[in-house]
Amino acid sequence: MPSSPRPLNIKVTCAADAPERSNQGLTVAATAVSAGARVSLWLTGEAAWLGTDVATDGRPPAYDLEHAVAPGDLVSVVLEGGRVTVCSQCAARRGIGDDDLLARVRLAGAALWTEEVLAEGVQALVY
Repeated sequence: MPSSPRPLNIKVTCAADAPERSNQGLTVAATAVSAGARVSLWLTGEAAWLGTDVATDGRPPAYDLEHAVAPGDLVSVVLEGGRVTVCSQCAARRGIGDDDLLARVRLAGAALWTEEVLAEGVQALVY
C-alpha cells in the first residue's frame, strides 16, 4: 500500500432498508480510515439516519447484521479520523435537523459532494 493512500469518498444510500449493502459501505469507510486514508463518508437516503443521535419520529429501526460491526460503531470510527456528512435534502425529507446530528457530522448538499469527488486523485464509491 502506498505511504499516503489517495482520498476516498464513500456514499452510503441505505440503512435498515438494505442492511448488508449499508454495512459494506460503512465497513470499507472505517477500514480505510484505519489504513490512514483521508475518508469522506456521505450518508444519503435512508442512511441519513445513521448520522443522528436522537430518535426522531418515523426513524426506521437500527439494524443488526449477523457477523458485522454495528453501524453506529463504524460511523464512530470514521468520525475519529475522517469526515461524515448527511445529505441536506435527504435530512430535510426525513425531518432531521442540525440538532439531531451526531457531534462533528455536518449537513451539505450535492454541490459539495460533486466538488469532493472531482478533486484530483479522489476515489468515489457508492453503496
